[in-house]
Amino acid sequence: MFELTWPWFLCLLPVPVLFHFLPTVARKDQSIWFPNAQYLQNHEEKRPSKHAIRLPLIFLLLAWICLVVGIARPVWRGAPTQVIPSGRDIMIALDLSGSMQVKDMKLNNQPVDRLTAEKWVLSNFIKKRRGDRIGLIVFGTKAYLEAPFSFDTKTINQLVQETQIGFAGQQTAIGDAIGLAIQRMENKPDDKKVLILMTDGANTAGQVNPEQAADFAASQHLKIYTIGIGADRMVVQGFFGPQTINPSSDLDEKLLKSIAHKTGGQFFRARNTQDLKRIYADINKLEPTKAQPIWQRPITSYFHWLGLASLVFFALTLLTSGKLSLSRFKSSMRKRP
Repeated sequence: MFELTWPWFLCLLPVPVLFHFLPTVARKDQSIWFPNAQYLQNHEEKRPSKHAIRLPLIFLLLAWICLVVGIARPVWRGAPTQVIPSGRDIMIALDLSGSMQVKDMKLNNQPVDRLTAEKWVLSNFIKKRRGDRIGLIVFGTKAYLEAPFSFDTKTINQLVQETQIGFAGQQTAIGDAIGLAIQRMENKPDDKKVLILMTDGANTAGQVNPEQAADFAASQHLKIYTIGIGADRMVVQGFFGPQTINPSSDLDEKLLKSIAHKTGGQFFRARNTQDLKRIYADINKLEPTKAQPIWQRPITSYFHWLGLASLVFFALTLLTSGKLSLSRFKSSMRKRP
């Protein structure tokens, strides 16, 4: 359905007509002196036609109409759609420390780093969380709020894909990430708060102790699901040939299990991409909280198109009236010494 946000601005449309009918003040000296008849004849031949005079006026009126209608803010309201929110606020804490660049994961049989695999799986998880508000925290040496809670899962997903290793520092501040999540969900209902914390290491930075943060999160009824990512075995090329190492030796599983246990969540171990998919599929089965349906109508604004059209018509006005004539510009350039 088409409608105008501020229809009263259309009262300005007749303004040019009113200016046209205003009385003009006649000049006292209306005589014109010509040195000879030949001068008058030459100027008579160069006099513009009525069509050339009217064209700039038409463009000017069109520019005015587009401007006034654009200011009135025309919008198109689409068909109403029903969104049934589950009522949950899910905060995702994503580890961007330096160890996330270890390539012990695989996508399409190609080795990739841990963050790339996490982005791929997390993207599908976010798309399925319709009706939930999703937020994003990134942490490394420090923890930062990347995106507040929003139903706009498309934007949240895009922000996840834009994250890069080292954005928040090279170390791992698990306690600070939990503390920031508690702060952002302080005034939320107790039964609707969930934090998904994914890391591949131990707490090596930050000002908040993870165990104390978990205790406080439990008192605030914040449920934390922890995910430890990283393979147990990885073959690397050493000086004496291939060697098998444990790239997840720094992962503090005991801490992550303790955080999940204290808050009523669950600890998951992701050794490969398939484990990650299974883990997020399990988390995706969180029982939703019933809520009243929300009706939304998409709105498309045409203000920018009308504003652009107004500028185009105004430029055509100047061109057809000779104010921006290309021939005049060329002649002026020729006259320059």
